[in-house]
Amino acid sequence: MISASLVKELRDKTGAGMMDCKRALTETNGDIDKAIDWLREKGISKAEKKADRIAAEGLADIVIESNNAYIYEVNSETDFVAKNEQFLQLLKTLGEIAINVQANDEQDVLNGTLNGQTGQEYVINATATIGEKISLRRLTKVTKNDDEVFGIYKHMGGKIAVLSILTGKDAELAKDICMHIAAMKPRFLDHTQVPADVIEHEKHILTQEALNEGKPMAIVEKMVIGRVNKYLKEICLVDQPFVKNQDVTVGQHVKNNGSSIRSFIRYEVAEGMQKRVDNFAEEVAAQVEAAQKK
Repeated sequence: MISASLVKELRDKTGAGMMDCKRALTETNGDIDKAIDWLREKGISKAEKKADRIAAEGLADIVIESNNAYIYEVNSETDFVAKNEQFLQLLKTLGEIAINVQANDEQDVLNGTLNGQTGQEYVINATATIGEKISLRRLTKVTKNDDEVFGIYKHMGGKIAVLSILTGKDAELAKDICMHIAAMKPRFLDHTQVPADVIEHEKHILTQEALNEGKPMAIVEKMVIGRVNKYLKEICLVDQPFVKNQDVTVGQHVKNNGSSIRSFIRYEVAEGMQKRVDNFAEEVAAQVEAAQKK
């Protein structure tokens, strides 16, 4: 009997699909090393040696089907590969699977199928043939009502992707708001969505800053209130000055056009991930040293 934990261990080491891992372990009587070899022999685990690499480049994309939109991110190790035709095809394929299965998250896409292959198999095959670790990092499904409109904007081909929902049917307005979001990085729609702990954390920092400046507590309290309000305007979309017209806020601009913003989501490739930083000087030195040894 092959345990689920053993299947998971093999999957973590090879990136192969769950059923492939189970079959490999069955064929090798539960010997994980032999199972790895079995997968490699079958061409399923060519990506094994790339499993521990950092995939911190890539592209984000957005696909829409009726009232459902899917924003997702696919990572590669280098920016060069993110422009590769096969990588771009994988990006498109995963979007098609998302629509077909009405995916709620990235796992639904990896488990979903298109033309007889799962999303996971498409990713593994791309990793094996391109020669870099490829991964579907995340996916968010967004649903609108019939009387609302999606806004879409992609910057630098998908290094940043933004999806918004506005009331009404003005797609151009919705796109403008997405462009603003891409540039200004708001964290929340308005102050009502800012968690209390975020505000308290900022208050604590601002209070310590003011005290370190030698201000008396009575003045500090007033300063902190003003600075917190300023901070909230910086992180809340509707309170930010609109990039195309700094004289009005985003909220005012949208209202002037007979609409309102219901929600937004912004993806920036590799945000929050560790990126590999190559030291050029060290690389050259290593090449020189290697040449001298020949």
